[in-house]
Amino acid sequence: MVAIPTEPNISSYANDPLFPWLLSIKKELDDWYSGSRSGGDLDNLLSDCISTFKKNAQYRNDLRFLKIWFIYVIISAHSCALLFRFENFKMLLELEFAFGMLLRLIELEGSKEYESVFREMEENEICIGNSLLYEWYAYFLEAKGKWKEAHIIYHMGISRKAEPIEKLKWAQSLFVKRMSERLNTFSHGKGYHLSKKAYSGKVALSSLKKSSRNKIIEIGGRKYQIKGCAGQGGFAQVFKAYVDNNPDDVVALKIQKPAFPWEFYMYRQLDERVSGEQRSSFGFAHKIHIYSDWSILICDYLSHGTLQDAINSYVVTGKFMEEVLCIYYTMEMLYMLETLHGVGIIHGDFKPDNLLIRYSKDDLSEEGFKDRTGPWLDQGLYLVDWGRGIDLHLFPDNTEFTGDSRTSGFRCIEMQQNKPWTFQANTYGLCVAVHMMLHNTYMEIERKASDGDYIYLPKSSFKRYWNVDLWKALFTKLLNVSPGNNDVELLRSLRKSFLDYMHDNPSLIKKLRELLVKQRATLCSA
Repeated sequence: MVAIPTEPNISSYANDPLFPWLLSIKKELDDWYSGSRSGGDLDNLLSDCISTFKKNAQYRNDLRFLKIWFIYVIISAHSCALLFRFENFKMLLELEFAFGMLLRLIELEGSKEYESVFREMEENEICIGNSLLYEWYAYFLEAKGKWKEAHIIYHMGISRKAEPIEKLKWAQSLFVKRMSERLNTFSHGKGYHLSKKAYSGKVALSSLKKSSRNKIIEIGGRKYQIKGCAGQGGFAQVFKAYVDNNPDDVVALKIQKPAFPWEFYMYRQLDERVSGEQRSSFGFAHKIHIYSDWSILICDYLSHGTLQDAINSYVVTGKFMEEVLCIYYTMEMLYMLETLHGVGIIHGDFKPDNLLIRYSKDDLSEEGFKDRTGPWLDQGLYLVDWGRGIDLHLFPDNTEFTGDSRTSGFRCIEMQQNKPWTFQANTYGLCVAVHMMLHNTYMEIERKASDGDYIYLPKSSFKRYWNVDLWKALFTKLLNVSPGNNDVELLRSLRKSFLDYMHDNPSLIKKLRELLVKQRATLCSA
């Protein structure tokens, strides 16, 4: 806990130019509290102090400077009168009390000022290594009902290893607990809006086409301006949209007929079961509006294309995806399925079209690659489209399923042979995706003799210059899963084999970073 000093120390001015500002701020706070000064003088002093030192590297990690930002937010939020409701106002001079009171003010009033100040602090790297910064902003977002954004801020602080990291993880765990309690029941969960009436907006949903632009859909008191079609299926269309005409607030609208609430349920199960660090690999749904005829699911929008787009960028040039990129995306998919299967969830439509590509805002380095921390946590794939998802917690243990997804090219062997299946619906889709990356074609399989029995393998052969052992092990094990096999352990073991290969060859990680930069430029300019 840091207090503003009460006794001047002239000798310290040269080495600590912030020190006299702290004295002046303390005096203004005392005068303001006694009623002899207006809040405007203090506001100007705090603003000038921040402008003077925000570019000064000496104070980027100084908790005293962080406290000045906190006090500035309180004062500038037009909460002056409210401050006097709190006893012991002089405790503002203590950092953690200032933080605690800031949180109470957020709950009582709320202000857009907090959001802009946080962005400015991040741009100037003010105490970005201190966990208090992320706790403060995440709490603000939670109080404003922006749960997903709060989750991302906790995630950001942990990925940056902000200290004390255990305190931040503890705060995040409490946040997750609060979210789980709020989303305890699907039908009463936040974001679920049910109407027995038909959709009656000014714009007929049936009129929306691929070419639709700038039409405005009004839902739940918000206006969504359509900016283009992001995808289309047999029953649903996905549109990119601005919220309330704000180009910085972009979402995806999945408009479906007949109404289909199941996908929203699956998203809420992900929220409850998947931990913070893993949750970013799967889509987020903000809310759903259910009408008697249509449903409108409002989700995050990612603008960097899909794994299918990445594969197609090679197909059109007659080239093949570099093996190191194939390895990286294979590890990402293995990690996803390892996570999902561990919490009893089957995606049911696992394919490159449903794997969006994520890019980190920060530059990638070798550090953090193996344990998937730092910028690598925000890099990779993002699984969406949960309409065919299966929640195994709704069934007795060891339940198996029959039936055919009828998704051409992605029907697992068990479906093709009319046999029971569970996680094979996912793992077969992973194998097809890997095959498409390696060969630019869908996977065809054949039965081959092996040790007096037979196994299934892709018909396409492996290139000699690939790491054949890795790829052969992947296809052999995932296409021939034995009943009762520990699927999660198998996925983890395969992922580790690819990860160890990459980690033992640092030059591959460097090459991967270069290829991801090149890929981003290609996909984002397309």
